[in-house]
Amino acid sequence: MGNRLSRITTRTGDDGSTGLGDGRRVAKDCPRIALLGEVDELNSHLGVLLCEALSDSVRAQLVEIQHDLFDLGGEVAVPGHQAIDEKQVLRLEAWLTGMNAELTPLREFILPGGCRAAALAHVARAVARRAERQAVTLARAETLSAHTVHYLNRLSDALFVLARSLNVAAGQPDVLWRHERVRRPASQ
Repeated sequence: MGNRLSRITTRTGDDGSTGLGDGRRVAKDCPRIALLGEVDELNSHLGVLLCEALSDSVRAQLVEIQHDLFDLGGEVAVPGHQAIDEKQVLRLEAWLTGMNAELTPLREFILPGGCRAAALAHVARAVARRAERQAVTLARAETLSAHTVHYLNRLSDALFVLARSLNVAAGQPDVLWRHERVRRPASQ
């Protein structure tokens, strides 16, 4: 990598454009750059989650996912490059299946919450869903590997199940949606 990041302030983006990995300049609000921002935000939320007390196995999975997301960002930044493939998707599925096997089946929708770590996992899940939607938007306009969308979809599922697992580990119940609560008429 050398001194690749020796100068952070370049002023080249002051005109509202940014550079892709292939050297092209694009608008900072184009779908490709929007997806990069979503993936960066997701990775940052995982960094905050990693500040919590987590098991070694969960910590190792989340760090691996952070590396995957950095690779995914590289894939998005260099049109035509592929860094995410089926093996990363399958790894997420295996983790998800393992966590899910240890949980009681859901019989009701749950609200984001419980312990702090679970709430942070839910925030990351919501950002993963947003990143997935942005990947779909980009894939409609430009070439994007299907594995990118698949990865983000599995990741959001895994983060949902992780939130439930973190609540179990903390002895905290999931926050169930009370659909039967009393509602006020719309006219009041």
